[in-house]
Amino acid sequence: MREWSGKRYWLVGASEGLGAALAHKLSKVGVELILSARGEEGLQKLADALPGKATIAPVDVTDHAALARVAADIGEIDGMIQMAGVYWPFGAKAWDAEQANTMAQVNFGGAMALVGTVLPTFVKRDCGHIVMTGSLSGFRGLPDSAPYSSSKAGVMVLAESLYADLRKTGVEVQLLNPGFIKTRLTDKNDFKMPFLMEPEEAAQQCFEHLTAGGFKRSFPFGFSLFFRLSQFLPDWLYYRIVS
Repeated sequence: MREWSGKRYWLVGASEGLGAALAHKLSKVGVELILSARGEEGLQKLADALPGKATIAPVDVTDHAALARVAADIGEIDGMIQMAGVYWPFGAKAWDAEQANTMAQVNFGGAMALVGTVLPTFVKRDCGHIVMTGSLSGFRGLPDSAPYSSSKAGVMVLAESLYADLRKTGVEVQLLNPGFIKTRLTDKNDFKMPFLMEPEEAAQQCFEHLTAGGFKRSFPFGFSLFFRLSQFLPDWLYYRIVS
């Protein structure tokens, strides 16, 4: 079980939704938080509402120089939680190049940049905690989801590869793969979302996984079974089902 009190964590993608809900969970158990997202106003509102110590560090995860400056300013941390992401619901038949590229740059590119910002220091001191956020949609290709699903699949493989490299060191890597969470992003969907979770419910799942340890948690459990088992289905059957 992880001891949280007195730890310092950089939570990136914190201003609303799952990130904000998890910030409340961590703050209640004594974690000092550095909160990052693009918008300063939302971050400050969250910081003011938290019961514990929190500072804000607005940053765009696609700006590598800005990430480096923030990392230098905040100093030594015990862990980094990557939750920054963007989403628009479309696939091949309604492709929007600008939005697709933005999803790739923020969701996957931002995750890669964040890892690159904190990892060398963690490896050098043989201590640190990296938490990545994938998605159930990243397990296998889905209709009307090509840009988002592929960006999340990239995050998931990045986390898996980091874990393979670091699992016998003092640097811990964990991966969260949530399903549908009711946020400003999923409000864009015009279809029924199975097992839709409130941010607080999803944050509890995340908090329990981070506290207990272990590499990966995909949730909600029942819904995640289909995505995990889909990896073993032959193509002809899988695509018949999801289409």
